[in-house]
Amino acid sequence: MAGIQQLGDVRSGKLAGNITAFGRALRRAGVRTDAMRIALAAEAATLVGVENKLDLGAAMEAVMVSREQDRMVFRELFDAWFRDPELANKLLAQMLPSAEGKAEPSKRRPRVREALAAPRDPARPAAIAKPDKEIEFDAAMTSSDRQRLQHADFNALGASEYQLVERLARDISLPIPAVPSRRLRAANDAGRQHARMHWPGVLHEAARTGGELLRLPRLARREQPLPLLVLVDVSGSMERYARLLLAFLHAATRRAGRRDVFAFGTRLTDLTPAFRLADTDAMLAAAGLAIDDFAGGTRLGSSLAELRRAHARRLTGRRTLVLVISDGLDTGEPALLESELLWLKRHSRRLLWLNPLLRFEGYAPLARGAGVLHRHADAMLAVHNLSALEQLASSLAALMKK
Repeated sequence: MAGIQQLGDVRSGKLAGNITAFGRALRRAGVRTDAMRIALAAEAATLVGVENKLDLGAAMEAVMVSREQDRMVFRELFDAWFRDPELANKLLAQMLPSAEGKAEPSKRRPRVREALAAPRDPARPAAIAKPDKEIEFDAAMTSSDRQRLQHADFNALGASEYQLVERLARDISLPIPAVPSRRLRAANDAGRQHARMHWPGVLHEAARTGGELLRLPRLARREQPLPLLVLVDVSGSMERYARLLLAFLHAATRRAGRRDVFAFGTRLTDLTPAFRLADTDAMLAAAGLAIDDFAGGTRLGSSLAELRRAHARRLTGRRTLVLVISDGLDTGEPALLESELLWLKRHSRRLLWLNPLLRFEGYAPLARGAGVLHRHADAMLAVHNLSALEQLASSLAALMKK
C-alpha cells in the first residue's frame, strides 16, 4: 500500500479531497451519490491505485453509480474531472466569455456541463456577489430564453433548467373533454335549443300566473368531464419525463372529475392516493415513496393484466379516457400486450399514446411493444417539451369529436 501513488493536483495533492469534490459534482449533475458512496470510492481508489485511469474509473463507477442511465454522465464527468493539465487549459480557454473567435461547442450532456461550472459560494457576502447574475436569472423567462425552453427537450435540460421547466409545466391547463351525463338541470338561454320541456315546471308556472304561460321551463343534460385513467411509464428510459409529466398532470387535471393514475415499470403501482394530495410537491414525494421499481424495465403487458385483475372497476363503462405515457420500449411478451390492450380498448372511450420519442423527426414505432401499442392506440401525441404540452389540450378536444 505504501507504493501506491496518491491522486491529486497542485491545489491540494490529496486523494480524498479530490474524490469528495468529484462526488459533489456528481450530485450537481443529478447522480444519486451520498457520503457513504464517496467514502467507498476513496477506498476503492486506494486499493486499485491511480497508475491506470481506466481501472480507477471502473472502480469508482462500481461504487458510486447505482442506475444505468447515470453511467454515461459519470464517465463524461470523470474524464473531465481527472484530466491532464494541457486539456484543462484548453477547456478553461473555451469557458472564457470574452475569448476571440468562436469556440467549438461542447458535446457534453447539459447535466455534466452544469456540474463542471463553479458553484456559488454560500458564505460570500451579498455585496460582493454580482447582482446582475441574479437579475439575469430572474429575467430568464423573457425573450429568447423563454422561446428556447418552450421547445427544449426535457431530456436535454440541465438540473436548474429542469426544475424551472417543471414549475412552468404546472401552469399549463389541460381541460378534459366533457360529455352529457344522465342527470338533468334547468336549461339556460344558451342551452335551450337542445333542451326538452319540463312539464312539471310548466304546470307549476301556470299555477302561479293563473293559467297564463309566461315562461316555458326546459331541462338539459349536465356536462361532466370524462373519467380519466393515466398510465405513466417510470422505467429508466422515461426517468427524465416521468417526474415532470406527473407534476404536469397533477396540476392540469386538478379540476377534473374522476381520475385514476397508475405507474408501471416492472409492476403496477397505484398513484391515485398520492394524486388526491392538493400540493404537487407533496404528491411527488408520496409517489416517490410508493414506486419501488423506478428507473427499471418496462412490462406494460403484465401491468395491464394486473390492472384488469385488481382495478377493473376503475374503468367507468366505455366513457373512460385512457392516457398511456410511454416510449413504447416494452420488454415483455407482445402477445400478452396485444390481448390486454384489446381488453382495455373494449372498456374505454379513447386510448391515447403520449410518446416523448416523437421529438425525433421521422420516428417510427419499430420496436415490438411500440408496434403493438401503435396499432391499438387511437392517436399518438408528443409530450417532450412545453410547447407539446400546450398543444395537448387542443389535440384532445379534436380527437374526442371524431
